[in-house]
Amino acid sequence: MKQSWYTIALEPGIQKRSWIVAIVVGSILNIINQGDALFNGNAIVIWKLALTFCVPYCVATYGAVSARQAVLKNQFESDDPGV
Repeated sequence: MKQSWYTIALEPGIQKRSWIVAIVVGSILNIINQGDALFNGNAIVIWKLALTFCVPYCVATYGAVSARQAVLKNQFESDDPGV
């Protein structure tokens, strides 16, 4: 049975890894992109802050779901006696 993209994306293991990637990568990118504002007490740009965490989360989730779908497709094809 084929799982939908959203079903796979909402799996706890994928969610956990994606959040860890978003926190680690997002923090590093925020320091790079807005470090002067963060360390000098200047105003930060909130939408940049949000996007800096959102993008790594989306990329990690997309990669994990794509990999899972490829594995499931290969398993399905190898289990199919007509192949």
